[in-house]
Amino acid sequence: MVRVGDPIPDLDILVENSPGNKVNLAKELTGKGVIVGVPAAFSPGCSNSHIPGYLNHKALKEAGQVFVISVNDAFVMKAWAETLEKGSRSGVRYIADPTGKFTGALDLLFDSEAIFGTKRSKRYALTVEDGKVKEIHVEPDNTGITVSAAERVLQ
Repeated sequence: MVRVGDPIPDLDILVENSPGNKVNLAKELTGKGVIVGVPAAFSPGCSNSHIPGYLNHKALKEAGQVFVISVNDAFVMKAWAETLEKGSRSGVRYIADPTGKFTGALDLLFDSEAIFGTKRSKRYALTVEDGKVKEIHVEPDNTGITVSAAERVLQ
């Protein structure tokens, strides 16, 4: 599993808004930021409490760049972003990991075939500084919302 001090994986496989819009978080996250991994866009836990907790947190602006990542396609992530916040006023970016390779490089995939039909991301949050992981918050049961909640991460 990803460890404190590890660099963010330098992979050109993440996408934003459309399959052709590649995003490389190792190149994007050069200062301070947070990567929030979720098991599924539009799922109740992700949509009703986990991500809204970040969007509504008073320290969001001080967190630096914030990316929400899910093993989903770009179209699902774009639609989910539009559902969560009309017009993207928070600055949070919603990134798709369609193959799960980025999440796999962090060793944060789990077997969720019974629920989602495929491997998905564990619920987590990584604080990042200068391209390296500073803090790791991974849910012990993969999907709960305790250690990766905004109140615990954005202190």
